[in-house]
Amino acid sequence: MNKAQLVEAIADKLGGRQQAADAVDAVLDAIVRAVVAGDRVSVTGFGSFEKVDRPARYARNPQTGERVRVKKTSVPRFRAGQGFKDLVAGTKKLPKGGEVSVKKAPKGSLSGGKATTKAAAKKATAKKTAVKKTTAAKKTAAVKTTAAKKTTAAKKATTAKKAAPAKKAATTTKAAAAKKATPAKKAAAVKKTAAAKKTAPAKKAAAVKAPARKTTARKTTAKKTAAKKK
Repeated sequence: MNKAQLVEAIADKLGGRQQAADAVDAVLDAIVRAVVAGDRVSVTGFGSFEKVDRPARYARNPQTGERVRVKKTSVPRFRAGQGFKDLVAGTKKLPKGGEVSVKKAPKGSLSGGKATTKAAAKKATAKKTAVKKTTAAKKTAAVKTTAAKKTTAAKKATTAKKAAPAKKAATTTKAAAAKKATPAKKAAAVKKTAAAKKTAPAKKAAAVKAPARKTTARKTTAKKTAAKKK
């Protein structure tokens, strides 16, 4: 179908061929101007027109096979809507000739029957319930982790509090033992000094008595010599 055939197809609905041609020209002109300006034209149930930028790249000439440098450019792109795709694929029934296939209608109006709408509704509800369950599980897990952290912190604090008095008692006992030991050490040192003082005079006396023995020995030798002379 070309543009003329399109005009003929809609002429009866618009009241004449001229009116149909003007309508087609006006619609196409509006789409082209919007896409050139960078806007996206979206028609519900039909598709969307948009501008796409392509970067510079290398391509091959299909005739010669030579590698050619392609400059950066912008191209229009059309994406068919889901309703259009379903109608072409045959998953949805095409409306009768008097109805418009691309107009915005309630969900399921272009479907093959109520079964598909019910199945879609069931899928949606199943997804919602799954999301709710996952969020609830995440919340409970977060609550459990926070509770476990709080309990561990409380246990550590209590153990630290219990250990602090024990450490203080140990330090006090050590200090008391050190205090008790210092007088004993001092008494032992005093006793040692007193004993040293007592033994010192005895040693001096012994040292003084030693020369007396030498004099007695000399006297005995003198007596022996005098006896020999007689």
